[in-house]
Amino acid sequence: MSLQIYIIDAFSDQLFGGNPAAVVPLNEWPTTEIMQKIAQENNQTETAFYLPLANGLFQIRFFTPIVEVNLSGHATLAAAHVIFRIKKHVNSKLIFQTAATELIVNNLGENLQLVLPLDYFLETKAPDKLLKAIGTKPNEIYIGREYYLCVFDYEEKIKRIAPDFNLLSELKSAGIIVTAKGNDVDFVCRYFSPAYGTNEDPATGSIQSMLMNYWSKKLHKKELSSKQLSARGGNFVATINEDGVYLTGNAITYLIGEINL
Repeated sequence: MSLQIYIIDAFSDQLFGGNPAAVVPLNEWPTTEIMQKIAQENNQTETAFYLPLANGLFQIRFFTPIVEVNLSGHATLAAAHVIFRIKKHVNSKLIFQTAATELIVNNLGENLQLVLPLDYFLETKAPDKLLKAIGTKPNEIYIGREYYLCVFDYEEKIKRIAPDFNLLSELKSAGIIVTAKGNDVDFVCRYFSPAYGTNEDPATGSIQSMLMNYWSKKLHKKELSSKQLSARGGNFVATINEDGVYLTGNAITYLIGEINL
């Protein structure tokens, strides 16, 4: 059996930018074991497998190199890029059924728009292990559905954080977001997820659900720009309303290949 595979740089319009994801279109589901092995072999932050159900409706599953996860924003955008830009899907709207929710991607022409559900943020006490791992105390700390959100007072603090990833991996959380008001954008962030196989993610769509909810209330704005301060870097523009977070971005094809099973 052979499968098509694409590696897409999401949230970027230039190669080697944004966040790479592998995308594997399917006609039927392989076993979970096979998909996990493919993701491990790919060694990307996420491998997305999608299966068409009807015109514009798809099932999608996401795997890091070590575990299946419920949601990945950049891998969803990458899958939409394959469907719209490579497969030439004629609809202007895609609906992806995930294990957690439905995700919509709209084709805006030059850009794609990913619609994410809002994530709540509840004030909490920072676990000692978290404070020790990031090496500095945040001004505020919150918890959402899956992430810790650590808020600092200025951008340079975010740049200087050098986490102890072994210690972070022991936390019962999908990942840790650190954020502050930006110098030339509304806010900046970084995202660490060693428990799921990625020490630092380059450009993360899913965390915008929580970040946008927090910063829109903090800054009293409905449209915000942000920057993820990873080595590859990621730039985001998003709007927020009661329906969710509307995240605009682009993607570019790096590799087209074939998996032989």
